[in-house]
Amino acid sequence: MSDSARPNPRISRRDMVRATAGGLIGALTGSRALRAAPAFVRRVGSDADSILLGVSAAFSGPSRSLGIELYRGAMSYFSHINENGGVNGRRIELKVYDDGYQPDPCVENTLRLIREDQVFLLFGYVGTPTVTRALPVLKKFQDERAYLLFPFTGAQPQREPPYGEFAFNLRASYRQETAQLVDRFVEVDRPRIGMFYQADAYGRSGWAGVRGQLATHDLNMVAEATYTRGTRFTGSMRRQVEILMDAEPDAVICVGSYAACAALVRDAVDMGLRVPFANLSFVGSESLLQLLTDDMENSEAYTSLLVNSQVVPSYEDASTPAVLEYRDLMQRYDPPPPEELLTEPYDTLARSFVSFEGFLNAKMMTEILGRLDGEPDRSGLEDAVFSVSNYDIGIGSLVSFGPNRRQGLQTVYHTVVDDGRFVPLLDWGEKFGQ
Repeated sequence: MSDSARPNPRISRRDMVRATAGGLIGALTGSRALRAAPAFVRRVGSDADSILLGVSAAFSGPSRSLGIELYRGAMSYFSHINENGGVNGRRIELKVYDDGYQPDPCVENTLRLIREDQVFLLFGYVGTPTVTRALPVLKKFQDERAYLLFPFTGAQPQREPPYGEFAFNLRASYRQETAQLVDRFVEVDRPRIGMFYQADAYGRSGWAGVRGQLATHDLNMVAEATYTRGTRFTGSMRRQVEILMDAEPDAVICVGSYAACAALVRDAVDMGLRVPFANLSFVGSESLLQLLTDDMENSEAYTSLLVNSQVVPSYEDASTPAVLEYRDLMQRYDPPPPEELLTEPYDTLARSFVSFEGFLNAKMMTEILGRLDGEPDRSGLEDAVFSVSNYDIGIGSLVSFGPNRRQGLQTVYHTVVDDGRFVPLLDWGEKFGQ
């Protein structure tokens, strides 16, 4: 069951703007809403019948497909669990807020989820700029052991000090994704790599990964072009394409969301830049593909150049047990988006890499909750997570956590477009070799 709402209007925007690394404590103590909040207890977010998880994600704006589909994938599994008795007799319920993929609303939502809604833990957040700003809030509440599990981002802040101890990740990191893309392009004699990236924490995380891996080959980026978060597909990317074209790259690695990345590919092809365009898993492959095919003449000219890295295997692979389970539960429950959060009509995706990741997040979350002894208590959460060792989640890669391993999976996959869908890339040399 989903309980959805908009950000708390009682916490002022001024408080949220102050909630940066330097002004966080002032924002926390300066809000009347927080001063009036009830005393915190460890055993929150659960009762005899349910366990409450808190979500802040993009359900509006140009990146809303990411939040909606991640949520839908998770709800397909949670609905199945709830229909079959829950976790140790308790239903898993979500308290969901929209942040529009913007940092300030995410901070506001996080404060409300922890202090007012008193959720058991935070789950399934979307995006680096949002998660990066929410992490200091978790540090502030470290005595209450407020944790974030399985955010939809591969960035480093929730993987390393000073905030790594407050989060657990299931997916591989952006460093792993960018390293493999760089290595594969170099292997097929495409060493002149340019970058297109979002001008924020997400883009900088990918930029650092590409730059670092190029250095291992004694190479540098040949060009960099950026864009502003929130850019829509209708926006022009001609200036960014000109910057890239001047450097004559062999390939371009894109670190952005689907609307902006699709706009770049559209304008690049139209302007004559025909090289591979690689996107990270966060891009939202199906949404990217829709923009480059719907109402587009000769769409193959745009999609034949795409190579997207993924952190889950192809949902078309019927030999993978978790894929069969995902496809069955998505079809059976077809979870709707949180209606209260939709600001405009949205056509759901039958399947996607994003919803499959949400499904696996929920499956792992359910397993961890089931390992808590007795009544759910945050004091036992870390031990429950650390007890997961070589767990078979059904995708061929085993999940393991530990005190020095707060990321459960390490595998990166690569996909290209064939017959209007993303499929596994089997031979880099055949596809992209020069």
